[in-house]
Amino acid sequence: MDSKISINRPEYSKSWLWKMAWRDSRRSRSRLFLFTSSIILGITALVAINSFKASLFSAINDQAKGLLGADLVVRSSQPFTEDYQPLLDSIGTERSSECYFASMIYFPRSQGTRLVQVRALEGDFPYYGAIETDPVEAARSFRGKKQALVDQTLMLQFGVEVGDEVKVGTESFEIVGRLQKIPGQTGITTSVAPVVYIPYEYVEQTGLLQKGSRINYMEYFRFDDEAYVKTVEEAYEKRFDELGWRYDTVEEQKEDTGRAFKDLTGFLNLVAFVALLLGCIGVASAVHIYIKEKITSVAVIRCLGGTSIQAFFIFLIQIASIGLLGGIIGSVLGSVLQMYLPGVLKDFLPVTVDFALSWSAILQGIALGLSISVLFALPPLLRIRKVAPLQAIRAGIDGAVPDSTRGIYPVYAAILAFILGFAWWQIGSILDALSFTGGLIAAFLLLAGVAKLITWSVKKFFPITWSYVWRQGLANLFRPQNQTMILIITVGLGTALISTLYLVQQSLISQVSITGAGDRPNMVLFDIQSDQKEAIKTMTLDYELPVIQDVPVVTMRLEELKGYSKKEAEADTTLGLPDWAYNREYRITYRDSLIDSEEIIAGKWLGKIENPNDTIFISMSDGYAENLGVKVGDEMLFNVQGALIKTYVGSLRRIDWNRVQTNFLVIFPEGVLEKAPQFHVLITRVENNELSARFQQAVVRNYPNVSIIDLQLILSTLDDILGKVSFVIQFMALLSISTGILVLIASVVISKFQRIQEGVLLRTLGASRRQVLTIAGLEYLFLGVFASCSGILLSLAGSWALSYFLFESTFSPAWMPLLAIIGGITALTVAIGVTNSREVVNNPPLEVLRREI
Repeated sequence: MDSKISINRPEYSKSWLWKMAWRDSRRSRSRLFLFTSSIILGITALVAINSFKASLFSAINDQAKGLLGADLVVRSSQPFTEDYQPLLDSIGTERSSECYFASMIYFPRSQGTRLVQVRALEGDFPYYGAIETDPVEAARSFRGKKQALVDQTLMLQFGVEVGDEVKVGTESFEIVGRLQKIPGQTGITTSVAPVVYIPYEYVEQTGLLQKGSRINYMEYFRFDDEAYVKTVEEAYEKRFDELGWRYDTVEEQKEDTGRAFKDLTGFLNLVAFVALLLGCIGVASAVHIYIKEKITSVAVIRCLGGTSIQAFFIFLIQIASIGLLGGIIGSVLGSVLQMYLPGVLKDFLPVTVDFALSWSAILQGIALGLSISVLFALPPLLRIRKVAPLQAIRAGIDGAVPDSTRGIYPVYAAILAFILGFAWWQIGSILDALSFTGGLIAAFLLLAGVAKLITWSVKKFFPITWSYVWRQGLANLFRPQNQTMILIITVGLGTALISTLYLVQQSLISQVSITGAGDRPNMVLFDIQSDQKEAIKTMTLDYELPVIQDVPVVTMRLEELKGYSKKEAEADTTLGLPDWAYNREYRITYRDSLIDSEEIIAGKWLGKIENPNDTIFISMSDGYAENLGVKVGDEMLFNVQGALIKTYVGSLRRIDWNRVQTNFLVIFPEGVLEKAPQFHVLITRVENNELSARFQQAVVRNYPNVSIIDLQLILSTLDDILGKVSFVIQFMALLSISTGILVLIASVVISKFQRIQEGVLLRTLGASRRQVLTIAGLEYLFLGVFASCSGILLSLAGSWALSYFLFESTFSPAWMPLLAIIGGITALTVAIGVTNSREVVNNPPLEVLRREI
């Protein structure tokens, strides 16, 4: 009789999988939490930025009227003369007027001078929001009187108090209030162009409204019915366009402001996302090491009848649970961090942002923690399916995780799709998202290649003549469970982010410093009237300052381009002629030769017109010609104060815009514009701040309409602005390197068992406490140096590319700060590694081994 022996496979329920996941995690929960600790900072940053973005856009929607100060603003570069008053009255009767322009002011008490933005105001503007002053009543009381409001930072800088005088042009005004905030202005714009308010009725008396001066005029309107704005827009849009007027509404202001801050928050999100991706790599590496240690457990489950899928789900449950917990912790921390972001970004914000929880951002953070942990843990987890029951007895001999390619490539594709999709979501442009993803992949591959090269080189050219501890420490870079790859990528990329930011910032500041170095000019006097030119040149020479350039400037408008007027260009869009070319005001000079910042790249420059009937050939900037779509030989008809002058593009010039020179988009030859209304620009060089102050005071006292640009002031202002910008970005980039450090800690702790086995073996063989610590210290010394140097090299390449292609500046890095970064990261890496090894040397070998097994 045939007999059959049947072995019944135990049935394991879903609840059994959860129980096994819970029981198996008892000894490993701290290490499991390290899996996701590396992504908590990334989630924290993302939740904080997204919550802040939600609060910011809510504030912009609520305070949009306060940003504009009115329902409608009409702008013009020409005065709203009496001829236009009926048109303005037909739009609305509740309106205010303002004109603003750049001008020098003079404080008699401190004898200080400064280029500011003078704003002359008439009416009840702002209708929404407020001009904030100290004292409060000064915002209203200065109107109609010979009084002024002065930016509070400017008053502090020059030691001026309320009650003192400020001289604007030829008139003196009593300072009745410190100007703290005006609608739509941020801390950054205040530092660039501090504001001084005066009453509109006194602006003519200042003598600053000179021919050729760049003055902006605005009319503010308030309507009882908000919907009426749309009616006005539809009714007057064409008329405004004909007159060359521009207009803004609350909705447009809301869109423009939102668009600008969408770019900012999108960038910060991408920086946080890089930190998150570093954490993801840490998760993948940690899970890989964790699974290696769990092969015996998996094999035992297989021996007891469990399937490979069940074993897979046991560990997947562990990873998913810890990932969910990490997402919750990161979301909570992000919500706390969001409370401080308005303070950090206050100099960039035109609105007041209040703290409010964004549940969508919190839920997104939790979902990211869960999905990322699972997604990036899948590649090593999938290898569990190949663990055979036989490895339960072979694990002590061969504990390697079997390779398995089945199902791996779809996971890699999903990871890539996740990165691309998230970048697209944050940036809003698929091309930019592809560029970001491609650049990120290139950086990862480059750093991974460096890690591979280091491992191969150390193994290939191993220094067998070195002492034992040095050989042992160096050999750990390529032995099983080495951390070379993970640390080079994570710490290297974090280092690259911070050092790239520093290098680009220093490159920009250095470029401005170089611009004013040597014998190059560093001071520009503009708005000089023709009858003042010789006197100011004489004054400049009296102060023993060189007159490097004396340049006439003529303002004009473009009447026809390639023979087509603005109306014809608008009627026939196939011509491809830009509308803005006809609307702008051109400031043009004339001369018979080029200056050293210019180079002819097409056509020929003819510097002088001998006969008034000769054809006039002008020279145009190559970049501007490209924007206009014109080439050598094209016709351009200019309107010069009512006189029409037909010209042809005779040449194209490449211009070095980084030089302190009077560079122009268009230049005329001599013999054409000499009799046209014009003003002059004088360029000189001042050797020290004391002489600069005395010279500026003399110019402002005698010629108050003349404005002065001091390069040293520009440099200090730029340094201040870049410092504020870099603080914000460094704050986010610090999260990236902090994540890299967390990954470092997690990698060191997770691989602790391997290092403990080696340490115990060394102690058993007679190694001293000092030798074991030295071996560990040397291993992490090599890792720290290689990781930080890789990041620095990547940042040098990226900073050079940004300087050369984007900023078009010379790249000359400062090496000492970079060496400090390398030293700091290396020291931290060594400290973590040595601290982790102290348990081996502080206890007997057998006790340590028993506790870990």
